[in-house]
Amino acid sequence: MPAAEVHITAGLVRRLLAAQHPDLAHLPLTPVANGWDNAIFRLGNGFAVRLPRRRAAAGLIRNEQRWLPELGSGLAVSVPVPLRTGAPSSSFPWYWTITRWVEGTPAAGIEPADRGRAAADLAHFVTAFQRPAPADAPRNPVRGVLLSGRSAAVERRITSAGLPPELLGLWRSLRDQPGWTGPPLWLHGDLHAANLLLDARGRLAAVLDFGDLTAGDPATDLAAAWLVFDRAGRRTFIDTVTAGCPTDAATWQRARGWALCIAAAMAATSDDHPGNRSMGLRILDDVLTDEGPR
Repeated sequence: MPAAEVHITAGLVRRLLAAQHPDLAHLPLTPVANGWDNAIFRLGNGFAVRLPRRRAAAGLIRNEQRWLPELGSGLAVSVPVPLRTGAPSSSFPWYWTITRWVEGTPAAGIEPADRGRAAADLAHFVTAFQRPAPADAPRNPVRGVLLSGRSAAVERRITSAGLPPELLGLWRSLRDQPGWTGPPLWLHGDLHAANLLLDARGRLAAVLDFGDLTAGDPATDLAAAWLVFDRAGRRTFIDTVTAGCPTDAATWQRARGWALCIAAAMAATSDDHPGNRSMGLRILDDVLTDEGPR
């Protein structure tokens, strides 16, 4: 995980709140996560505070602030629509966000076999979210693009991280599928289990972290079929997506290619993050053994 460029503490967040949102500054503040790009704190019972921990993430949070109020409208599940915005100051150099807190359990902490109740919910989210994007939608060089553009990185990870060698031939086959010919569609960009919250019934409660928000090939988000679910949940997800938005076999195979691409990055993670590596290896096994619709 990249090193933080700013050390974000509860004391710092408290000072930012006092200066810019003083009506919220008295609420209890609890650190929740210190992720790849952002630090997250729970504020009282109803709010979350999200602050970029490095410059590369500062622009991503601005994309969320610009687009999520529009894109989150009418969705059946919660997304982190900004309720308030924090501005750069002498105490903190970047914009930051206050959103609604959503109760739930990260899907990454639940076995894939127990995520199936969320499969249709996530499929409905994807088909509702994937609408044509305007010309000024955020650009992301590693999501929504041609799979061929990711080939060097994927092949390097397969060969250097001790991954099954048969992945190399499969990757080349998936990479060379016919490309997307429709208009660029809105994409979450990173629909894996760590970015999904499930409620007590196992249903989808929220989709989190839109830092990779972009537009392009819908196959990128359809990779969730392999990234999130086991074989049974995958069938439900695929069938529900296809019923709501007819999707051809080439798109599903590109989705499988995106799952391989993203899972290879997880599996190549250093030993400091064994959870990421084990999740990536599980997904790669599913990519190898479940072809999806053809």
